[in-house]
Amino acid sequence: MTLRAPPPLERSLDILTGADGDVELRENDRLLATACVASIDARDVPKVSYEVAEEAVGRTPYDAQSHKLPTCFVCGTARADGDGLRIFAGPLQTAPISGKPAVFAASWVPHRSLADEDGSVASEFVWAALDCPTGYCSVGARHLGLNGDETILLGRMAARIDRRPRPGDRCAVTAWPTGREGRKLFAESALLSSEQEVLAIARTTWLLVDRQVQLGAMA
Repeated sequence: MTLRAPPPLERSLDILTGADGDVELRENDRLLATACVASIDARDVPKVSYEVAEEAVGRTPYDAQSHKLPTCFVCGTARADGDGLRIFAGPLQTAPISGKPAVFAASWVPHRSLADEDGSVASEFVWAALDCPTGYCSVGARHLGLNGDETILLGRMAARIDRRPRPGDRCAVTAWPTGREGRKLFAESALLSSEQEVLAIARTTWLLVDRQVQLGAMA
């Protein structure tokens, strides 16, 4: 999935599927997003226990005072339990190892409101859980020249879901940066069960942007 423009809220949008299976999201003639089938295989996934991930949450760099988007559905500190996912990723180490990517982690117990008809967490919420932690670890990548104060927006994301958790399951999300090209930041993430089984993985591209762009005030 590649975002081309900020999708508007409370408006009718068109979903167009091509003969090759590719999908476009449009508002009239304006292209908002594109999607296609992609292959994703994250290797060497950092596996952590729920308890270790819970400890990492205590080191999250964005608390209620410093969070730039406090109403974010995934990681917003202003969201109540059941209103948002409340996934607050933090580094596994208290101090990053020089020249090494910092792995971030967060604990997550899916709320019952996230269940699909089959009783498992709906796929869109699994995608969401894999999203923001990759942004956290991207701006936390000191070895890539980031200082943590940058503003970013998600540009592209691919995900593979092997098994969806059920509400109430004790899960962990891990995320780690994989590179940088100019203003593009690359990262991967994984959703783990309480037994550290990999349930889903994702690959993301984030863009360094002006703060006003992040807020949607500029095209």
